[in-house]
Amino acid sequence: MASIDDIFKKPVVVQGNGKRKLEQPNHDPNAFYKAAKLDANGDVKGKGKAAAVDEPEDESDFAGPELPPDFEEDVPDDEEGRFFGGGMAKETAQAMDYLDQQDQDGDSAVEKIDIAWVRRLALNFEKRISKNAELRAKFENDPQKFMGSEADLDADIKSLSILSEHPELYEEFAKLGCVASLVSLLAHENTDIAIDAIQTLSELTDEDVQAEQEQWDSLVNAMLDADVIELLAQNLSRLDESQDADRSGVYYVLNVLENLASQSSVAEKIGQDANTIPWLLSRIQKKETPVGQNKQYSAEILAILLQSAPKNRTKFASLNGVDVLLQLLSSYRKRDPEKDSDEEEYVENLFDCLTCVVDDEEGKSKFLDAEGVELAQIMLREGKLSKQRALRTLDHALSGQTGAAACDRLVEVAGLRTVFGMFMKKQENEAIEHLLGIFASLLRHLPGGSAPRIRTLAKFMEKD
Repeated sequence: MASIDDIFKKPVVVQGNGKRKLEQPNHDPNAFYKAAKLDANGDVKGKGKAAAVDEPEDESDFAGPELPPDFEEDVPDDEEGRFFGGGMAKETAQAMDYLDQQDQDGDSAVEKIDIAWVRRLALNFEKRISKNAELRAKFENDPQKFMGSEADLDADIKSLSILSEHPELYEEFAKLGCVASLVSLLAHENTDIAIDAIQTLSELTDEDVQAEQEQWDSLVNAMLDADVIELLAQNLSRLDESQDADRSGVYYVLNVLENLASQSSVAEKIGQDANTIPWLLSRIQKKETPVGQNKQYSAEILAILLQSAPKNRTKFASLNGVDVLLQLLSSYRKRDPEKDSDEEEYVENLFDCLTCVVDDEEGKSKFLDAEGVELAQIMLREGKLSKQRALRTLDHALSGQTGAAACDRLVEVAGLRTVFGMFMKKQENEAIEHLLGIFASLLRHLPGGSAPRIRTLAKFMEKD
């Protein structure tokens, strides 16, 4: 069989029926015999010297004399030729056979991804890290000397993402210490290395990975033991979002935080980190037009952390977070964000944060001090998208054992007219549910015989 180099590289003319070639002169006497037109005496017409007799031309003359019965060879059916064999030249068929064989050999040579493979991967990965660290220390002022090792390390980091397709190897991967090594690269001097490590962690912890709980726990616990939360927060502070690569890095950090926060105990640890919530609180205040993806994502992560643990809500309230949220939301009391935009989702995330915080006693107190009831009432009267969100927030602020002060404030600022006016109009089921929740809180918390309670009961008796 011809080699692939012989077939595709040598500048030869393929001999076969598959390729049209330059026609050569035909010197076959039989061809001359068939092509020449003969007269009755056997001379070539037009060149004989005998006198010609004028006779009507017979069309059969143009066909020449009848050929001998045994002139043409009996050609058998072309069972392997153009029509029965697919119209492919022999050399082309050989080339296709060769490529098919190579594909089969390649398939059989695919490396099996198992525990032995992970161990080899771990060994090589640790060697890459050590070599890069050694060269960086040795040639600190000559980057050209360690750039090659850095490129190799970067390639190895990216190759680890294939483990997301084999979560059954997570436990062995963690046991070998590779998870800790990968997390340690978040502190690498080269932010590109750190970002790639963060991206790999994002892929390994993604919700789409079909991992059993034990497998996921082994990975995440190893990450936590390596101080991944603290290192992620440090990268949030050192990455410069004015650079495209760093902006992507911030996104991957937020994605890892979201993945880890799917477990409430881990979400609490994230929230209790000294730098995470303060950074998120600062990021949602950054002015952007239009609202960028990372700003919206920061508000979403903040909402997830506040929903997950009471301790996180307490810390957020102590950082003056409620006042920040009210200031940010106040710009939407009469204006709606663009529909189906990052800004619209950002506003909804801010309301989610506020609703979570006012469920707790400290959050309710901060809400009253920052005049949250007054802002909610304005939104109920004048808002559009904010109206339903403000209604839900007010319902949560008035509910619970510590909602009495908020109930008094609502009556004091003439909020009864607003909520009862909404109740008399046609509303969606969710809005009716929140209105009924507000009424229940008013009747539960306002003392019997007090002026606020009497005013509330009187509203139920009004016809308009």
